[in-house]
Amino acid sequence: MTDPKAAQDRVLIFDTTLRDGEQSPGATMTLHEKLQIATLLDEMGVDIIEAGFPIASEGDFEAVTEIARLAQTAVICGLARANFADIDRCWEAVKHAKRPRIHTFIGTSPLHRAIPNLDMDQMAERIEATVTHARNLCDNVQWSPMDATRTEHDYLCRVVEIAIKAGATTINIPDTVGYTAPRESAALIRMLIERVPGADGVVFATHCHNDLGMATANALAAVDAGARQIECTINGLGERAGNTALEEVVMAMKVRNDIMPYRTNIDTTKIMQVSRLVATVSGFPVQFNKAIVGKNAFAHESGIHQDGMLKNAQTFEIMRPQDVGLNATSLVMGKHSGRAALRSKLEELGYKLGDNQLSDVFVRFKALADSKKEVYDEDLVALMQDTDTHAANDRIQVRRLKVVCGTEGPRTAELTLAIDGVEHEVTATGDGPVDAAFVAVRKLVPNSARLALYQVHAVTEGTDAQATVSVRLEEDGKIATGQSADTDTVVASTRAYVNALNKLMVRRLKTAPAAQTA
Repeated sequence: MTDPKAAQDRVLIFDTTLRDGEQSPGATMTLHEKLQIATLLDEMGVDIIEAGFPIASEGDFEAVTEIARLAQTAVICGLARANFADIDRCWEAVKHAKRPRIHTFIGTSPLHRAIPNLDMDQMAERIEATVTHARNLCDNVQWSPMDATRTEHDYLCRVVEIAIKAGATTINIPDTVGYTAPRESAALIRMLIERVPGADGVVFATHCHNDLGMATANALAAVDAGARQIECTINGLGERAGNTALEEVVMAMKVRNDIMPYRTNIDTTKIMQVSRLVATVSGFPVQFNKAIVGKNAFAHESGIHQDGMLKNAQTFEIMRPQDVGLNATSLVMGKHSGRAALRSKLEELGYKLGDNQLSDVFVRFKALADSKKEVYDEDLVALMQDTDTHAANDRIQVRRLKVVCGTEGPRTAELTLAIDGVEHEVTATGDGPVDAAFVAVRKLVPNSARLALYQVHAVTEGTDAQATVSVRLEEDGKIATGQSADTDTVVASTRAYVNALNKLMVRRLKTAPAAQTA
């Protein structure tokens, strides 16, 4: 028999990394990458995975369909605007899931009502018709009034009631532009639960954006007021300043369960693994001081802090690194380490490799160990991210690079690229070695993409450290970010540039719907 109190304390985690997260400019993911992320989200206990926006493109439809087929436990959700065509397309994709959900939305604030040019009554009629249509297809329907936090309260109550009567089982309240504050977030949920007939029969959800840096606080405030589903993304990935970060709300409720007596189904020891995967495939590195998953989240440099940590870790740590899947030690592998040791170390770091993949990684590990005296955990993570980033079936692959640089010019790059399996060579000059290499790439792969970001950071300390390079390209409004790691910064830069070009080719095939989403 289910404990009613336990049910009240349970907070559902709705992950929208693959939908709202991918809407970050440049965060395009391939089908294979989406399946990797979805599989890990399912394994870690995410309750609902919003797998995409099926009508947005054939690629999105295929991704949602495949994720729906593969999911073992999670509810698989697709997004649809408030029209029958969107909802039908969404159902065609999610119906393959063991537990499908349709999520339909429409903007209800005065600003958003003006977009489809509907008055209050016309919009209410559309909500009733589209939610009813969705419910006739699927018994699990979520409805969102986009920009709810700037919608008149009386009208918001009215349309929420209509959606509930039409069959919505979850009512999501989006702070679409990150406008609200914690006490307002709580008051809005509390008001809807108190005023709307039938509110006690549905789950209220909160969907917050981080434009004012309050997404996590707003989501937790909504839970305190009665919301029992949090919409969030890994690493807080999302449009503009991002969404509520899954790792933050989950660990906040776990660490401060004394004042937030709620529980989730998340296996928190998988947090670092999925964080690293999302950072790699999206091309959005995690800032060093990011809560929970940042490189410095468990680092202590102050002498007072270090002394306290040595005596009692609880003096300056409110959670253990192991709680989020971090290995307690960051220790050294070398050129004498064998396959078994590498496999064991990678498993500690959250990577499970088949024999063929291990063989490929082992070759790269040995090459890295030959160029570095000591290979740390961070080096192995960078190696795995670089391996994941460069798919064997990419249209463009770096085969060979030689650069000449120094105080006396010219700076030249001799580059060999494999393009659709055929090798091409070129020599180019530039202002520096990286510029020369990029010019060489453009000679072999002509494009009009603008270099919008070039960023380098060292993975570990020392002159033999690996450099991780991020390159962001913009072309005709499309954005793609590439990453690579190598002890040679110019090699890493060239591979990152090529990686971004490969993603840009994928991006060219995607077309997004005109309407903004919740």
